[in-house]
Amino acid sequence: MYPMYRAFDEHYTMINALNVDCRFDLGDINAPITSRNYVGKMVTEQPYNLFNYTNLGFQTYFNSQDEIELLQRMYFEADRLGALDQDITLAEPHMRDADLVGIDLQSVRSGDLAFAKANPNGFNGKQICSLSRYAGISDRLKVFGVFETVLEAIDTPAQLVAEIVWYFIEGYNYRSGEYPLNIDDNVLKYQVPVEDEILIFYKSSNTGRWWIEIPFIQGVNNKLKQHTLLPCSYQDYQEACNQHLPDKWLRARKKNEF
Repeated sequence: MYPMYRAFDEHYTMINALNVDCRFDLGDINAPITSRNYVGKMVTEQPYNLFNYTNLGFQTYFNSQDEIELLQRMYFEADRLGALDQDITLAEPHMRDADLVGIDLQSVRSGDLAFAKANPNGFNGKQICSLSRYAGISDRLKVFGVFETVLEAIDTPAQLVAEIVWYFIEGYNYRSGEYPLNIDDNVLKYQVPVEDEILIFYKSSNTGRWWIEIPFIQGVNNKLKQHTLLPCSYQDYQEACNQHLPDKWLRARKKNEF
């Protein structure tokens, strides 16, 4: 995934990277690059292209508390396997906001890989294909890859990789051209007062997908130089209606002003 990330060096824009993996892969940034430290090198090595990093499916016992706290301090995003196992649709807004997506087969449980060295817990085959389809549907996504493939004598891993690719292509076929979102074209606007804020949500009448506006604040060193729409879920809208600031909105605003 690191070489794919470096392909953006000459684009002169910050990008969002997403990894489906049981580990954060921050590792030892001073060691030679491996599959266990490449994310750390993406964060620390110049040129700095990474605006946001998202991990989907991490398992706590594979990641140190220091790594978890580091992601929180950098306002990066990480959804645990347990949360996504209960509702895989929570991954869709993350995929919609990504320029680069990598799926690590170490995130798939061994029973669905028929590979003895795989992890006993992880996404099942249906879930990993759903994630691939969400990636394909994302109008923003530019690069997609499947990693840590172990092709032994058995055919199961190869078959699953083929299905992951198939679902990505199917998703790509259903792209709707909503990046960037045109708020004047078949879009409903909702304003929700929460505490001292007025949160502005947009819902596409074509696809039913949601966005939340990240405001541009005068007099603050904003990383984003204008109002920005962040993909979100209906659950985020419901949370705001219940007078709670969505974590996604808080994290994005802090990152913008950090």
